[in-house]
Amino acid sequence: MRDAQATRQRLLLAARKAFSDRGFERTTVREIADDANANPALINRYFGGKEQLFAEAVAIDLALPDLSKVEKASMGRALIAHFFHKWEGSEQDDLLRTLIRAAATHEVAASRVRAILTDQVQVMVERVAGQHRAHERACLIATQILGLAYARYVIGLSNEDLPRDTIAGMVGDTIQRYLCVELP
Repeated sequence: MRDAQATRQRLLLAARKAFSDRGFERTTVREIADDANANPALINRYFGGKEQLFAEAVAIDLALPDLSKVEKASMGRALIAHFFHKWEGSEQDDLLRTLIRAAATHEVAASRVRAILTDQVQVMVERVAGQHRAHERACLIATQILGLAYARYVIGLSNEDLPRDTIAGMVGDTIQRYLCVELP
């Protein structure tokens, strides 16, 4: 059982790297298995196939900050600062980009993004703003965060195009409204 668990973990690590490097569409089961020094049939055995392996490989915990400890007027900017840290300062940055890129064309990736929205962002919003219209608020916040991530890390708008301080201020203020202002 220990060897099976080790093999499964090697496959998962190889899949994360392959999906980050080549994306979902251009990554093959055989490449992942070769990178993990494993039989390709084990992907079906342990994960049920490439799609399920992808879903598990990009299971991302955003580790959203506890905004209740942040001054109310700064919550939006704190959230953007957190995302910059996740995108640029952690091992998950490539997985987030991979997930966002794949979500446009692949239902498993889109489903994973929706799950993150529901399971993580909405829960954070409920803690800050309460239950009233929390799902709508979380969806609005997601439009800003996902749009920013796509523009900056997928299509490559750089610091020269959008300086980080400008983004933190402007997008942070928009998220602030989504968190705190009464929705129409």
